[in-house]
Amino acid sequence: MPEQERSLGRIEVSSTAIASIANDAVLTCYGVVGTAAKDLATVIANTLSQDSKRGIEVRVKEGRITIDVYVIIEYGTRIAAVARSVMNVVKYRVERALGVPVAEVNVHVRGLHISDTD
Repeated sequence: MPEQERSLGRIEVSSTAIASIANDAVLTCYGVVGTAAKDLATVIANTLSQDSKRGIEVRVKEGRITIDVYVIIEYGTRIAAVARSVMNVVKYRVERALGVPVAEVNVHVRGLHISDTD
């Protein structure tokens, strides 16, 4: 968890809080339908916990923040452009909120959503 030491004490931000910021950022991106679980074990765990950040994984190691985002993208959009947009928006929003640089944002496209044409 990123920490900042000051003369008055310490500030610590949990990975869950960072995942909340990232999740909100992902859902504002054009072309993103939603987030998806990383694997079956995550699906089961999230079903039991009702966690809205199921497609976001945050790791903090040696002061470096790495965020993995698992998304479902709208069919017909440029996948690379949407993924790049997700990377930029998540990095910007998390850095702005925390004041700490983000080392990596990795986007994993888990599927495409085809809207009803009716």
